[in-house]
Amino acid sequence: MLAMPSATTLLVGLLALPLAVRAVFRDEVGHIDYHYQLLGLPQRETTFFHRPRKDEQGSLLYTLSDEGVLGAVNPGTGGVVWRQFLAGDNNNETAVGEGFARAGEGEGWVASAYGGEVHAWDAVTGRNTFWARFPGKVKDLEVMEMTEAERKDVLVLFEEEEKGETVLRRLNAPNGDVVWEFREVTKDMPLQVSTNVEKVFVVFLKGTKGAYSLKVTTLDTLTGKRLDELVIGTKADLNDEGDIMLVGANSAAPIVAWTDAEHTALRVNVLGLKTSQEFPLVEGTVEVEIHAPHLIQSQPHFLVHSKTATGNKGEVYHIDLKTGHIAKAYDLPLLPGKGAFATSSISANVYFTRITEDELILVSSQSHGVLGRWPLKNTNSKVAPIHAVSEVIKKAGADGSYAVRSAALTADDEWALVRNGEIGWTRPEGLSGGVAATFAEIPESEELAKSLEQEAHSNPVQAYIHRVKRHINDLHYLPAYLNNVPARLISSIAGTDVTSSAGKLSRDSFGFHKLVILATKRGMVYGLDIGNSGAAVWQKRAFQISKGQKWDVKGILVNESSGEVTILGAHNDFVVLKTETGQVISAQAPSFEVTTQSTALIDTASGPRLLRIGLDGKIGDLPVDKAPKQTVVTRGADGELKGVVFIPDGTTAHESTSWIFSLPENQRVVSIATRPSHDAVASIGRVLGDRTVKYKYLNPNTIVVAAIDDKTWTLTVYLLDTVSGQILSSAKYNGVDPTKPVECAMAENWFVCSFFGQYTLRDNSAQSLKGYQIAVSDLYESEETNDRGPLGGASTFSSLDPVDVPTGVALPSVVSQTYIMGAPISALQVSQTRQGITTRHILAYMPENHGIMGIPRMLLEPRRPVGRDATPAEIEEGLFRYHPAIEIDPKSVITHERDVVGIKKIITSPAIVESTSLVFAYGVDIFGTRVTPSFLFDILGKGFNKVSLVSTVLALFVGVTMLGPMVRKKQINLRWSAPM
Repeated sequence: MLAMPSATTLLVGLLALPLAVRAVFRDEVGHIDYHYQLLGLPQRETTFFHRPRKDEQGSLLYTLSDEGVLGAVNPGTGGVVWRQFLAGDNNNETAVGEGFARAGEGEGWVASAYGGEVHAWDAVTGRNTFWARFPGKVKDLEVMEMTEAERKDVLVLFEEEEKGETVLRRLNAPNGDVVWEFREVTKDMPLQVSTNVEKVFVVFLKGTKGAYSLKVTTLDTLTGKRLDELVIGTKADLNDEGDIMLVGANSAAPIVAWTDAEHTALRVNVLGLKTSQEFPLVEGTVEVEIHAPHLIQSQPHFLVHSKTATGNKGEVYHIDLKTGHIAKAYDLPLLPGKGAFATSSISANVYFTRITEDELILVSSQSHGVLGRWPLKNTNSKVAPIHAVSEVIKKAGADGSYAVRSAALTADDEWALVRNGEIGWTRPEGLSGGVAATFAEIPESEELAKSLEQEAHSNPVQAYIHRVKRHINDLHYLPAYLNNVPARLISSIAGTDVTSSAGKLSRDSFGFHKLVILATKRGMVYGLDIGNSGAAVWQKRAFQISKGQKWDVKGILVNESSGEVTILGAHNDFVVLKTETGQVISAQAPSFEVTTQSTALIDTASGPRLLRIGLDGKIGDLPVDKAPKQTVVTRGADGELKGVVFIPDGTTAHESTSWIFSLPENQRVVSIATRPSHDAVASIGRVLGDRTVKYKYLNPNTIVVAAIDDKTWTLTVYLLDTVSGQILSSAKYNGVDPTKPVECAMAENWFVCSFFGQYTLRDNSAQSLKGYQIAVSDLYESEETNDRGPLGGASTFSSLDPVDVPTGVALPSVVSQTYIMGAPISALQVSQTRQGITTRHILAYMPENHGIMGIPRMLLEPRRPVGRDATPAEIEEGLFRYHPAIEIDPKSVITHERDVVGIKKIITSPAIVESTSLVFAYGVDIFGTRVTPSFLFDILGKGFNKVSLVSTVLALFVGVTMLGPMVRKKQINLRWSAPM
């Protein structure tokens, strides 16, 4: 007799089916999802061409971006060969420009430094060859081109602020071992390290802010011992380190250069000499860059790039190696618009490439004669280069012509490669660094919107007549519609999308075609068409953000009726744009002071809007039509939470504090979660296996507050009523690491929080489990089934008044459970559908796995039986035995094999079809997809064979058409032949 499978085995098999269903099929990759594999904006000092293999001719393009991503790009296609996220996903606060990347000429590795870590990577594969971490912060990184062992080592300059010391270490390139170490204890500010054939130079700022001079310390390359020390200039020469431009590292004559505060003169010192020379700059200069070769065998020439408000100019200088004298060789003319220069070397020859908005020019450092000039082609608009790197190749032949390819960063935050004047490729690196995003419906035509509004404000008869006239006028669209029918029919059968005519945005019947409005930290705003693989429809620079600063966006809101998006910043700034075109309606530039703590989405008499909350939680008086109808929760100066209501007084509403929630001593808020603005609830209760009902606690005025105690390592999660400030429930978790992120998410009648902690076993206190945990809590009206609690069936209630004197405030019944995750998770978000019928997914980013997973809500059910198998009634309900560990199932990773890095936030939006939720994730990379937690039950999938269906119907039609006359003839013959 065959053994029947147990109920638990059947349940596990059934639970595995949805996971298999959620797996992304190969034909859906690139169809329902899209991915921008980004690096960030390339930095001028950390971007270069490098030949990864000495015996090969091909070069790769390397960069360490402002996002802390080190990567190699194929110059031929623009595709990413490999990349490493040095900044990590733990909110590394290393400032822009404080990462370093260098490559040794003829070496197969690339060295990088970020924060306090130093790495070396295989230049072809990107695999780590050594890793070293030291105390302090890296200030510079250079490669020693010539050493006593005929190999190239790495010089790393550290600043140890706690000790007030500067440390220079020479590391063995193959394994990262320290060859020698030099320490400076004078508390001078370290700037850069440079070398020539014989010596190592460390440059410091000496003095106090606003009155600095330069100090150059000379070291022996073999031992690192101090050989000499020079002080250059007077204390009035330099105000801060921003005045310094250090170039020519590892060249035959490394120099240090600086400008005065007004940018009227440039001073240059050849390292190792006591004197400096001064050269006048172009009148009106606002910025200066210096370009010089980095190879010891290259000629000691450099170029000074002066930028004015309207143009840019280049000046080439030569250095006499014997005397150290610097002389101007020639000028390159002042040209209007933006421009960039790049330096290239072939043996001892030095070349300068000039990229303007219209052309690419190549000159030699020896003379001003133009070696090549190529007008820019294949551009729909002018290229506005900010900085660039170039690779020059001298072609074989009698003509001695040259080939040049330059990778330039443009003013629109795009990275473009120009090959002999032709645009080879562009990368939308400006999409990285997202700080806020929201979904927006594709706006309907303005004429239709006006017509619908007119009909809404008319009496029924006039509205009907107006609608009939509108439909008659719409008949002129009929020919175009009929012409599009064959294409739509073919696309429906083939399972492809129909491209909108003339690139016009249009909605679809399933709700998959929407816009995503994305704001980045650099002041750019993008409109992405998620129905067209996330293609950028428009891009606008809202504000010009200074280097080293970030656009601190506090809120973003779309007004679907007007087709406008409003973005509020922390510095009292705002911008309003059209969602369809990106046209700026109104804007206010950021101020110097931070004025906004946060924003809140509120309901007002004039409709939903964003409310700006000032510092210390202050809002101020508002017009009555713009005052919130609900209680607004703000943060006070001491970290307390306050409930703020607005009391009407004529045409003005006055701010009033209704309650204050103060945290216990040593606790601080680390996460706050609220229910989404769209949180559809399909059922007010949950039907159990025995046909009883547990009613959900569906209070829209609740928030989750997670607070941690740094001393006791205790996390407390509070559930607050925002109307009364009452604590509805609280839970404590011991052993939670306060240095790691804590995140919470809330939906319907439940919430989850993730953290890193140590879980002590209840049955054996000597054992504990340490790892990333996720705690889930369900809220019900009563502990008993078929019981609505003290509120009963009341349609309304007040959080300010108790139900009765002995009972007090109606508190929810809370059921909680904790699970241990197999990997760290962050950026928690809950999937959304139109009616809330589909089961939920908790979406989370996995920083170590570089992927986004969807955790089924059923898997995190807190009512799973502990220590026993589920009963038949519980199995029918969908419960199964509790296991504390949740492993990462590859089939639940919605990014499948894609390498998605640096995700900071995930947003979701419902589609028109109930089965599908739209997902958009942003940070360093951009990723979007569609998830179906309960499978695709309301539309046909791509796997459905529409061709067979249509063929079967056509075959039946043809068969019926052909057989019909034959059957009728046979019936007639039978009647005639029948005996009378």
